[in-house]
Amino acid sequence: MEFMQSATIHGHAVANGAGTIVNAIAIWKGAAFGIDLETTADVELDECSGDFGGITGIIEIGSDGAGDCGDVSYDTALITRCVTMVLDRFGCQCEGVVTTRSEIPIARGLKSSSAAANAATLATLNAIGETLPPIEVVRMGVRAALDVGVTITGAFDDACASLLGGIVITDNRNQELVDRIECDSRVLIYLPEEKAFTADTDIARSEAIAPLVEVAYKLALAHDFENAMTLNGLLYCAALGFDTEVAMRALELGVSGVSLSGTGSAYTALVGRDQVKELTSCWSEMGGTVIETKIVNR
Repeated sequence: MEFMQSATIHGHAVANGAGTIVNAIAIWKGAAFGIDLETTADVELDECSGDFGGITGIIEIGSDGAGDCGDVSYDTALITRCVTMVLDRFGCQCEGVVTTRSEIPIARGLKSSSAAANAATLATLNAIGETLPPIEVVRMGVRAALDVGVTITGAFDDACASLLGGIVITDNRNQELVDRIECDSRVLIYLPEEKAFTADTDIARSEAIAPLVEVAYKLALAHDFENAMTLNGLLYCAALGFDTEVAMRALELGVSGVSLSGTGSAYTALVGRDQVKELTSCWSEMGGTVIETKIVNR
């Protein structure tokens, strides 16, 4: 590509977080849904001149919405890798800065990494005036996540839910989108105080529950998403040492779909409008933070 008079070019994009229906770590097959919490990315690029300055990453986390302190420092390797991969794909010799801002709580299982990768990739494409099919955008972000070690399976299911919205069912090993369904539902998120990074997950304990996770996946294929979600949540809580009481409180109130999201520490529940107030009150009494959002289908 050519720059006019070495001018800086800008790109902007948005991607959503997601919640878990079936966690793919045990069986490399998963299901997830997009949620209406966003990560935005802005990319500024200059033509490389002489000494290559590379791509600098900045992650800005606001204390409102994300539940994280704005002065916390996070690793920018994923978003800079996404920018570099796009530039390499289209033969662009550029240096610059990528900045992400998120209302998705980080390290809580709400797919903040997938959203950041999707947003950074799309913003770079926007900056250089190029496009890729959505599934190729997803695969590029997955490759970047694997390269920098922030995922175990590649999180193809999470990345698809983040970019495509709705409910997605995937084969992560083959990076195949098996099914996508649009769905209208309120979502409640319970955030305990602790965080949980995917890279620290006990894979052996997750693999021990694989036969039962297969049952949850088959329920998802049959579009019995709430039962799939609840079975998945109870299984992974047991395997990874998370409290099942959060899920049980929701089930006692008549909520059918509730799960540990990803490898924690957040829990998500699909709720009707008439259940929002009661479950919010119940979970608030347990401490932590409750966020109300919805499935996003865009």
